[in-house]
Amino acid sequence: MKRLLNTGFALCLSLAAVVAQAGALDAISAGDASAGVKEALAKGADYAVASLGKDNGFLGNSKVKIPLPGYLQKAEKGMRMFGMGKQADELVNTMNHAAENAVAEAKPILTDSIRKMSVQDAKGILTGGEDSVTQYFKRTSTEQLSQKFTPIVKAETKKLQLAEQYNNYAGKAASAGLIDQKDADIDSYVTQKAMDGLFLMIAEEEKKLRANPVGAGSDLLKKVFGAL
Repeated sequence: MKRLLNTGFALCLSLAAVVAQAGALDAISAGDASAGVKEALAKGADYAVASLGKDNGFLGNSKVKIPLPGYLQKAEKGMRMFGMGKQADELVNTMNHAAENAVAEAKPILTDSIRKMSVQDAKGILTGGEDSVTQYFKRTSTEQLSQKFTPIVKAETKKLQLAEQYNNYAGKAASAGLIDQKDADIDSYVTQKAMDGLFLMIAEEEKKLRANPVGAGSDLLKKVFGAL
């Protein structure tokens, strides 16, 4: 009986919290909510692009550093054993610097995504969970980012003849089921990893904002995200 009472009390507290949150959000005007979400989106985009779109932005960050995919990491070890460590390093460095150059060009696309956000989108972001800012960017900008990033990545990998060797080797590995087919082309692989890194850093900034809206440095962000 005591356990049932405790469970019931906990449920009541949870319900009260939900009701209180709903009331707090209702007290915020649609205009403030929309402006607050746009500011949060811009904050996440600025942080991600500034963090990654610079020299060693990917290469110097273990969270997003791009390695050779799957089975080819074993090939990398073999290259080093046979005195080809320099070539292996060149390939890894080129992949990561290509991603850095690509992400540096992401801001206009993310800004356009923010501009197109509707009031309904804003409401969904506020009530959609702790990664809803990140998911909004994924949903609205992935295709455009891929189109923007691919030629930038290609321009970098083209400078290195190892890129062609990678594609030949990776194609055989994919045919044998040793790596994913999508990773068999170095440009596609790096483009995807560049976007993954970008969204990861946006998610980190979103997490910080939701955990501490008071420290966001903006009265509007405090007001909107503090109500969640």
